[in-house]
Amino acid sequence: MIQFKSTRGDKNYVTASQAIVKGIAADGGLYVPDSVPVIDFPIEEITKYNYRELAYRVLRLILSDFTEEELRYCIDHAYDEKFDTELIAPLKEADGDNFLELFHGKTLAFKDMALSILPYLLKTSAKKNGVDKEIVILTATSGDTGKAALEGFADVDGTRIIVFFPVDGVSDVQKAQMVTQKGKNTCVAAIKGNFDDAQTAVKKLFTDKELAGELEEKGFVFSSANSINIGRLAPQIVYYFYAYAQLAKAGKIKIGDKINFTVPTGNFGNILAGYYAKLMGLPVDKLICASNDNKVLYDFFKSGTYDINREFILTASPSMDILISSNLERLLYHVSNDSEKTRELMNNLNKDGKYTFNEAKNKNIIGEYSSESESLAAIRSLYEKSGYIMDTHTAVAYASYKKYQQESGDNNINVIVSTASPYKFAKSVCSAIDDKYSSIDPFEALDILSTLQNADIPAPIKDIGSREVLHKSVIEREAIKDFVKGILK
Repeated sequence: MIQFKSTRGDKNYVTASQAIVKGIAADGGLYVPDSVPVIDFPIEEITKYNYRELAYRVLRLILSDFTEEELRYCIDHAYDEKFDTELIAPLKEADGDNFLELFHGKTLAFKDMALSILPYLLKTSAKKNGVDKEIVILTATSGDTGKAALEGFADVDGTRIIVFFPVDGVSDVQKAQMVTQKGKNTCVAAIKGNFDDAQTAVKKLFTDKELAGELEEKGFVFSSANSINIGRLAPQIVYYFYAYAQLAKAGKIKIGDKINFTVPTGNFGNILAGYYAKLMGLPVDKLICASNDNKVLYDFFKSGTYDINREFILTASPSMDILISSNLERLLYHVSNDSEKTRELMNNLNKDGKYTFNEAKNKNIIGEYSSESESLAAIRSLYEKSGYIMDTHTAVAYASYKKYQQESGDNNINVIVSTASPYKFAKSVCSAIDDKYSSIDPFEALDILSTLQNADIPAPIKDIGSREVLHKSVIEREAIKDFVKGILK
């Protein structure tokens, strides 16, 4: 059975279900498997499986204390008619490039791929471990996680969910999706600060023993829906295998051929899932880590120094406007295999805002970035050449890949991981396609994009601009703890 331990050296090993309930280790570290399992079926078989069956084949190896009945229950209830295509995550071709579309769920973002199953995994985990307290999901979001988590946990018995987002750091559609969220157990608050401020404050609550004691007396226990939770990260591994299977079925590769993935990256969870897929036996050569103008990861993979002492830039790809990439800690641990070293690096980051770790530069993760102007120009260029419209985050990956390919001459088949529907960032996308749309209303842009695509506005956001605002709180970042205590009084 795979067990999980903290990246920072806590000696208490836990099962997958225990790690899912806890969310984060007691010492502030992230849970990692004590060994990464390798697939125990011939790689050729992946072309035979639909998404649900492939998810079971992969997840049973990592979430190994779940019974087959438990895991299939979670998978079958997650990947159902909530998605607007039976493929769940289709692979599309445009102008010779391959786009893995991860935005066909209810909130139109890749976070649905994991947050559709996390509530089921969490409820099952709580039952397996005799947790009789109400589970409070605390989540900081740079835009997409918040809505996907709210959608997944709304009115789920035995849970409450509190989401914090940066007041000026999400798109108009993302904000509207969150503040109009229904559900008697949901709470959303904007914070005066950026995503890093929200994420840091939330992580501190998880290690606040005094607060934990207070809430435990009142019947509450914290957990997380961010990718710091292994139950959120593990399901993301599946779609890397699924993309490979679709390429093979289309005759674009032969089983065994190595391919590349280019991933628009902020908090490092999505690309880390690709790294796990590689360790598990998927034939992956390069993982291209695409950054926007907040290129802290690009600089890290080029220089070996991770340094957040820089300007925080608000961009048209707000879900990537992150300087503290939490999941990078897991990579540091796997590469060093040294929890003391990982803890030292995290302490340096907390104290000085930087650390140096050169070993990560040679693990086939390549840093690349595209500027705001390059990414927006890429949206227009691809639309004019093929009619395909990508969102602003996918555009960062697409433009970054083109730069990488030109510089390296790498001709491996590449998959661009497309993380959001263009409708979530409709104004930026429309403005990129034609300057005449630069002053339009953000919700009017939905209709314009619908016309450009010759397709209906996706049902989940069709009337988003006219829905009642249910969550109006705006708080200082230092007030998060008191806000949470007030909500749970």
